[in-house]
Amino acid sequence: MHLEIITPDRKVFEGEVTSARFPGADGFFEVLNDHAPLISALKAGEIVINGGASRFQVEGGVVEVLRNNVIVLAEGASA
Repeated sequence: MHLEIITPDRKVFEGEVTSARFPGADGFFEVLNDHAPLISALKAGEIVINGGASRFQVEGGVVEVLRNNVIVLAEGASA
């Protein structure tokens, strides 16, 4: 699936991933290929990609999952 992590001033990450774990407003959740469509608020925390291959700290935001495309609109993010 294709993942993009975007902040107001830059694109932090873009690429193909097999899994991603997000800090949802109500707890962590993981997205894999062919996940059902969803939109969720994110709290401050860590996005973990491919079981820990990459990690990004986010300051909150929103994630949208639709047809194997995942877009994170983060208030701020760092590697």
